[in-house]
Amino acid sequence: MLSRRHAIQLGLTAGALGVTGATGYTAQALGARDKPVPATRPAGPVTKFSVPLTRPPVLAPVRRTAAADYYSVVMTRSRREILPGTSTEVLTYNGSFPGPTIRARSGRTVVVKQVNALDMPTSVHLHGGANPVADDGGMMDTIAPRGTRTYTYANAQPAATLWMHDHAHHMESEHVYRGLSNLYLLGDDREDALGLPSGEFEVPLVLRDARFDANAQMVYEMDDAFNRTTILVNGRPWPYLKVKARKYRFRLVNSSNLRIFVLQLSDGSEMTQIGSDGGLLEKPAPSPTLTLSPGERADVVIDFAQYKPGTQLVLKNLLGPGPVEEVGQIIRFDVGERVRDTSRVPGTLTTLAALRTPTVQRSFELNMDEPGTGEQGYINGKSFDPNRIDTTVNWGTTEVWTVTNASTLIPHNFHMHLVQFRVLERDGEPVSASEAGRKDTVLLLPGQSVKLQVTFDSHRGVFPYHCHLIDHGGMGMMANLKIV
Repeated sequence: MLSRRHAIQLGLTAGALGVTGATGYTAQALGARDKPVPATRPAGPVTKFSVPLTRPPVLAPVRRTAAADYYSVVMTRSRREILPGTSTEVLTYNGSFPGPTIRARSGRTVVVKQVNALDMPTSVHLHGGANPVADDGGMMDTIAPRGTRTYTYANAQPAATLWMHDHAHHMESEHVYRGLSNLYLLGDDREDALGLPSGEFEVPLVLRDARFDANAQMVYEMDDAFNRTTILVNGRPWPYLKVKARKYRFRLVNSSNLRIFVLQLSDGSEMTQIGSDGGLLEKPAPSPTLTLSPGERADVVIDFAQYKPGTQLVLKNLLGPGPVEEVGQIIRFDVGERVRDTSRVPGTLTTLAALRTPTVQRSFELNMDEPGTGEQGYINGKSFDPNRIDTTVNWGTTEVWTVTNASTLIPHNFHMHLVQFRVLERDGEPVSASEAGRKDTVLLLPGQSVKLQVTFDSHRGVFPYHCHLIDHGGMGMMANLKIV
């Protein structure tokens, strides 16, 4: 959630809280280097809120046993309608944009056979999953063109909104941008027993931006934050969703390469956050704003029963870069009839494990060449070398990592594979309730520091940590952690 101090840092004003556009700090938001190019819009502009929201299809297992569910996925080029009345070439899992959702259960194994029918290497990472090296989908552990790979996920972790995406180094940025990502929704009996909105009232919202040329084809350029100004939700531009006047649970994922979203309902009313990256918060966290950097997830409940049927609410984005009429709007909710609602949001959602006593303290500094001076990213002054081990930890230990964004203009975030951490402090102050749960990705504005506590007690081996503004990771802001 967004404090007043953070709002000032992001360039938002207390009055309008509008998108500030491509000036000042937000001109460099997300690492944009160059001035925006003249818009290259497809013939006929997209009318906002003219297309209905669609939901990614749920993938059915090809086989089930007593212990596991088996899936088959093919990575291929496909053509899909993204902008109305046009056809766009995208990279897909099973032909879907975004890819099909896998619904899994804690403690029940999922086995996914991935077939790479593309002409370049790929790697499939289950973001937020606690998996051994062989199933982590690391950046150098790729599937060759026309090759196959089987990943096994034990799902030995609580219910959470996870997602899968390509991670092939130096290619992950373009692969994810062109469509190689999908939801992985992990459920469990404890969450089911809470009575949260479910079924048709549990809606995924996969957020991202894109740039299209005059032929409705996606344009990819590294570090191109200024020009990716078409906002997509579940692969549809500025859609609308008809809702009933009752509670809905929204599973939000920021699948953008670079864009940070600061979300707010158009009437300024509160949304109730119930979950973050690694699962449920201990208690609901109401707030009028929600901040999501690339890779972060949040589960929120909005109660539309407070509105009259016929009300139209827009989920807005308060942060640039880009024109407010484009990047400042996300999706419109059209409120319909009042219906009986037996769902609830309990005052207590879960109990987080007590923090262990840490025995090791470490510091990490994220930095990037400033605009006009280069295209490299660094962690502790080093750009990524896949053959170098940057940090070695002993299995079973609990450590505190202080991570600082040393860039003066460019925001970053910090993602660790394998583990969920707890954010203890932000700039020396305790974090808000929305950041106090299990996290695997955390935002750092220029000059900010966060203090994280993490326990390494699942798998041994080499895992990466990196900036999840994906273009930055591809530019070298990545390092290797070895658990021994």
